[in-house]
Amino acid sequence: MEGVLLGFGVVLVIVAVGFVAAALLPGKAAAMQAGLGPAVYYITNPALMFLLLAETDLGAVLGVYAPVALLTALAAGAVYALGSVWVLRRGAPHAAVGAMASSYVNAGNIGLPIALYAVGSSAPVVSVLIAQLLVVAPVYLSIFAWCAPRAAGAEPAGAVPLWRTVLRSVGNPVTIATLGGAGLSLSGWKPPEVVWTPIEMLGHASIPLLLMMFGMSMYGQRPFTQRHLLPDLVWASFVKLAIMPVAAWAVARFAFGLQGIELLGVVVMAALPTAQNVFLFSSQFRMPSTLARDVSFLSSVLSLPAVLLAVLLLG
Repeated sequence: MEGVLLGFGVVLVIVAVGFVAAALLPGKAAAMQAGLGPAVYYITNPALMFLLLAETDLGAVLGVYAPVALLTALAAGAVYALGSVWVLRRGAPHAAVGAMASSYVNAGNIGLPIALYAVGSSAPVVSVLIAQLLVVAPVYLSIFAWCAPRAAGAEPAGAVPLWRTVLRSVGNPVTIATLGGAGLSLSGWKPPEVVWTPIEMLGHASIPLLLMMFGMSMYGQRPFTQRHLLPDLVWASFVKLAIMPVAAWAVARFAFGLQGIELLGVVVMAALPTAQNVFLFSSQFRMPSTLARDVSFLSSVLSLPAVLLAVLLLG
């Protein structure tokens, strides 16, 4: 319990730093975000993923944790989509965005400190990131490309060939760094310290910068502006914070036989909030991105009680 509270406390403090900075320096907040964004995307975040994969036992991750993360994400997305189509009577774009928002975990910047403090291992985080980067994201981006609405006077996203969409979704710096780190882990070779130490320094800078940027982006934000999407928001948040952790527990416990701290790590990862990447992806394909933004915001607020409940029941 103390580890979870410490992990969330660290996250909240750094997010608060970004929020306060944007409030005190409103004229510079946009410039700071614009400068930090490319640095994190192209340098520090890939360095972090390279480190995590290079220092992880891939046999254990790919053999158990990654399949659990993948099956859990697919189950949560399917449950949301069924409820969205059959009960809420939404079309494919809303169902697709909500499904991704209810199953895509913010493991990169929130999951890592939580896992390290609560579970003492980065394996659950690495497994989620591998499943999301290499499988879940390309699947959803392909769905987005297929069902994206045609914008008036603009080339529809669906006009882009499917293979190019999938290739673009996996051909980003983070995925490439993930594959590089995996190759280094499998080879057993470690670069000399003069190379390895700068990579460590850059990678360790990624999480604080990401959290601070998230805090900056929250300043002045007005969530829940589209009242007609409240049923979608409630359903997606319920799937994300209740159904997905239960699905993770069931898959890990009964299909893979996990117990104790390993089982807790899987469930805690599933109870994390929605990743902000869903908003970016849906915006790029002209999908209903407001739903993704609101689910990310609400799940970030409610994730701490969900994680604490998981620790009380399984810790």
